[in-house]
Amino acid sequence: MSKRILKGRVVSHKMKKTAVVEVISLKTHPKYRKKIKSTKKYKAHHEDLVLNVGDEVTIEESRPISKDKHWAIKEIISSHKSVSVGEEIIN
Repeated sequence: MSKRILKGRVVSHKMKKTAVVEVISLKTHPKYRKKIKSTKKYKAHHEDLVLNVGDEVTIEESRPISKDKHWAIKEIISSHKSVSVGEEIIN
């Protein structure tokens, strides 16, 4: 049986060796034929990867690592550099 591979975006990486990846899928309603966008969040394992919020990654199904984590980050497709915006003081 082949492992499932999904593409998504990192929305959080505050845990050790774990990132939360949001996967967006488009589904068509069976009766009305309208496209419906649905999102699902997966906890994915990573070993010493430098991740930022907004990075596009590929995740692959793996053995259960913890109660909620059974996906692993396979590769980083595009890196999103996080930019911190300073506060502006308006007089």
